[in-house]
Amino acid sequence: MTNESSQVTSTTPAKMPSETTSTESPYVPAAAPAATLVKVRRVGAFAHARGFASHDHLCWSYRDRHEFRARAREFLADGLAEGQRVHYLTATEDAGLGLDGVEVSLVHENYTPGAVVDPAAQARSYAEATDRALRDGFTGFRVAADVTGLVRTPTQLAAFGRYEHLADHVMATRPFTAMCAYDRRALAEDVVTHLASLHPASNAEPPFRLYACGTDGVSLAGELDLAGRTLLSLALERADLCPGQRSLYVEASGVRFIDHRALVALAEHARGRGFDEVVLRTGLRSPARLVELLGLDGIRVEAG
Repeated sequence: MTNESSQVTSTTPAKMPSETTSTESPYVPAAAPAATLVKVRRVGAFAHARGFASHDHLCWSYRDRHEFRARAREFLADGLAEGQRVHYLTATEDAGLGLDGVEVSLVHENYTPGAVVDPAAQARSYAEATDRALRDGFTGFRVAADVTGLVRTPTQLAAFGRYEHLADHVMATRPFTAMCAYDRRALAEDVVTHLASLHPASNAEPPFRLYACGTDGVSLAGELDLAGRTLLSLALERADLCPGQRSLYVEASGVRFIDHRALVALAEHARGRGFDEVVLRTGLRSPARLVELLGLDGIRVEAG
């Protein structure tokens, strides 16, 4: 099942981030040191949670709680070995998974039942926690979190999906690593697929992946065809890309196939968010031919 690859892209708080409110940038807190952009991230489907380093972002869906604990343990053990501050957010008493040095907190201690996260505040709090870990002498910050209870309703899912993309930008610019776990027994299959599509890495294989590239760009990987049309629109909605420059740059070197519907969806999303155009960087020849043949406005293809 493993389909692994690497994508080239340009004192701990008493409680983990909760329902605080912030209107500031979720990426760079005012007092943060200059961000270091990620050079390589792990992208694809994985059968284990070993070998994930700073900047990686893993979605892990499970049916067996014991199997999830084993994967969380190997993920967190790597963080301890790398000198990172390590935290485990769990829905049940797991006593740190038998690892010394792991900080543990319970979901219900940090979130009220039915809580809807503030996406920007949640992402900022993890950026600040990472900066604090660096000041305290750690090499970074690593979290494994079972967040099933935060995506049970449509309102929760919309907010948390937005947060997943914002948090991925934090991971792309800071030595922050996360494993986001979801119990498949409690969630619909399309919800699990949607959440996996917002992560560069997972143990499931969604049709495509949309994730952060540097401070303001995005990357796409996988196949963008008719089967994933609705999912792409939803992923773009969750990302809610806002213009920091005139063009929306999409790194698509990991895309194996893209049809004209996906090109139109990208152009329409960019136009609706105030961008002048989409710049799609891909090694495929077909997108440029489709843009020219169909006379698609608002999208430019560059070889990459």
